[in-house]
Amino acid sequence: MPGSGWGSEPESGSVRRSRESAVRVPDVTVIVAVYNGLPYFTRCLESVSGQSIGPDRLELVVVDDGSTDGSGEYAEKFAVDAELPTRVVRQPNSGGPSGPRNVGLSLATGRYVFILDADDHLGPEALERMVAMADRNDTDMVLGRITGVNRRAPRSMFRANAERTSVFENHVLNTMSAEKLFRRELLERHGIRFMEDLHHGEDTCFTLEASLRADGISIVADYPCLYIVGRTDGGNLTSAGSRAEGFLAARTQLELITRLVPPGPNRDTAMVRPFRLKVLRPFGPRLLREPGPVWRENFGLAAPLVEEFLTPGVRRKLKPDERIRLHCVAEHRADVLRDLLTLLSEQPTRRETRLSERDTPLDDG
Repeated sequence: MPGSGWGSEPESGSVRRSRESAVRVPDVTVIVAVYNGLPYFTRCLESVSGQSIGPDRLELVVVDDGSTDGSGEYAEKFAVDAELPTRVVRQPNSGGPSGPRNVGLSLATGRYVFILDADDHLGPEALERMVAMADRNDTDMVLGRITGVNRRAPRSMFRANAERTSVFENHVLNTMSAEKLFRRELLERHGIRFMEDLHHGEDTCFTLEASLRADGISIVADYPCLYIVGRTDGGNLTSAGSRAEGFLAARTQLELITRLVPPGPNRDTAMVRPFRLKVLRPFGPRLLREPGPVWRENFGLAAPLVEEFLTPGVRRKLKPDERIRLHCVAEHRADVLRDLLTLLSEQPTRRETRLSERDTPLDDG
């Protein structure tokens, strides 16, 4: 359709609804943005319709972002046959998941929203358990245990149920994907939306802001709520982005933390993740295989971030080799960095693997 609506009613023919019950406020609106999601998309929608919470407490919004594989047609047929109220919006391809997700957020009416990727699916009792947890504790966000299918999944935050915690506890900062339960009033009050001009790390920016503003976070660790699927065709709806986009994502996250968290230990803790996963990662041993122009570009993009945001408190929370690498970046000492990376590349990678599993870079979006 010409234009996405952005909260207005889309043009006739671009929206399909299933049968709707009397006017009510559903407990949850599930938002699915899809682009060429078949065959995984079928199980995604089936997992929503099969939720134990029941169709009377549920609403589904599907935004087809210009699919060419029949995903849009499948969604429309699903809406006709579904018992739960289902709205399908079809629009030209926007180039990423942020735009269609925002369309879904503008149409949501539930007390809570759950952002579900079209490749992934829910456990049958996921929404019932997560809504009950949020209602019982009056929390603004709920993390449900994640199981990886053909890919890694974050684990450190799911060791035990947490009735009420914060973003600075229980390793919540280690999972910043948007596939969580959010109180919709929290998102509306603060105008939290996906950044459409950001094509790398958009999940993290959305979830990080919601987490920092949330009045309490709950964790459902005793039930597999979400199954994240690694597509064998490599078609997951994410973009690796350019080096510049990665550093832009780092700046966006660091500025967000600076704006919302007062100086002190909590701010330092929150800043470790973007430094480690966005600023430091391009300066790992793989850089040794890159030509000189890549080195110069990385240094030019990273040095201002180190100068502006790396405080003594953040530095103390980093590992020794990470501190040295950032010092090399700040001082433009490519020679010293090359020697360090050569040394690191000759060491066993077991520690680096543990780091990747703990921090779950696949969640960055």
